[in-house]
Amino acid sequence: MFGRKGFTIIELLIVIAVIAILVGIALPRFKGMQDEGRIAQAKGELRTLQSAVESYYIHQSSVYPSALSLLTGATITPNLLGSTLPTDPFNGTNNYGYAVDAAAPNIKYYAIYSIGPGTGGSVSSVETNGLVHETNGSSCIFVANGSTRDTQP
Repeated sequence: MFGRKGFTIIELLIVIAVIAILVGIALPRFKGMQDEGRIAQAKGELRTLQSAVESYYIHQSSVYPSALSLLTGATITPNLLGSTLPTDPFNGTNNYGYAVDAAAPNIKYYAIYSIGPGTGGSVSSVETNGLVHETNGSSCIFVANGSTRDTQP
């Protein structure tokens, strides 16, 4: 006689609960995919910055820059970065970090780093033998012309 014209409250609550469970499962995976994308972006940009530092070294009488800001502008040939430095994808507002050994002005070793996906890692120092010291565990992503790494708590 009378046909069903809609869903009952119980049916609607069950559908909402199932959707909420699916969203709860998907969000952490989406966050992980975002971090993986940012890591890939940071690694690519760090390689570009490293190429720019090495190009600066070749074209500036075998001298490494004392700051990354020296890599931009019309005076650098070839200009690999344009007029602005890329920003760290894990920070969004700051550029990548740059640390050099303590032997300035004759800098031999450097490290360019991103704070990484963790709690804000960084490179605390680069020694005159190329040893790179990190802080905050290993969440820091970096490239360096030194060959070793030391993680400090």
